[in-house]
Amino acid sequence: MPEVTIVDACRRQGRGGSATAVLDDAPFTDAERRRVPAATGTSHAVFITALDGEDRARASYRLRFFTGEGELPACGHGTVAALALLALRHGGDADYRATLHTTTRVFEGRATREHDDLTATFDPGPLSPREAGGPGLRAIATALGLNGETLPDAAHVASPGRPRLLLPVRSRTALAELRPDFTALRDACDRYGLLGCYAYSVPDADGRGAARMFAPSIGVPEDVANANSTACLVAYLADQGVTAIAVDMGDHLGHPSTIIADARRGASGTLIRVGGAAQIARAVRLPRLG
Repeated sequence: MPEVTIVDACRRQGRGGSATAVLDDAPFTDAERRRVPAATGTSHAVFITALDGEDRARASYRLRFFTGEGELPACGHGTVAALALLALRHGGDADYRATLHTTTRVFEGRATREHDDLTATFDPGPLSPREAGGPGLRAIATALGLNGETLPDAAHVASPGRPRLLLPVRSRTALAELRPDFTALRDACDRYGLLGCYAYSVPDADGRGAARMFAPSIGVPEDVANANSTACLVAYLADQGVTAIAVDMGDHLGHPSTIIADARRGASGTLIRVGGAAQIARAVRLPRLG
């Protein structure tokens, strides 16, 4: 059975991060791919295939992302983890770049070395958050235990592959105190076609914020790090003049993580980059998946 590299993605100050299984793809069935996260003690697995691209100066790879529930069209911290491993395979260049293919798009990823960590970033593609409200917002807020509070007027839905709710809460303390009813949350997300809910405290003047991502619909009750949702957040905040954020996640799970994201205006619209620091944790031999 193949070797799997466990990469801690989106680490904070040299520790924590979201443990992610990364391995070269093989003639697995999708049912076998779904078993890899549980077999390796991770929430997500990334499968890499080298491609022959037209640009010989830049490597090209296909990435596929799986949880125990099935395949995802995109995974932010999975992309960070894959980029970190690919950069190390190519000698840990100070500025590694690759063209990445997913089931929905082609984009550039890069990894730069900073001390013992590699910082990997990528282009999550165009994002257009739209206002959310109505029964869907009320159902998810109730599942999070916010039914006694006034619903925020700044909740949005954005879709970097699959739609999710971006839900502001009043403070880091309120964020930490959330106690979701995961059965009710999954029912609400399934009913309204959402991957999950990214609850966040509004970043301070220095761009520092915190978030918790709940995604029981894909088999991940709470995510240690969620880069794609953080990209959605900076896309929304860019209209308010906030162009760079660092969002802390994972504290409630004992795995402190930080995702960085920035947005700048370009001729073709708002250009976003998102990512975080990553480090190889260990290599394991994949057990038989039958």
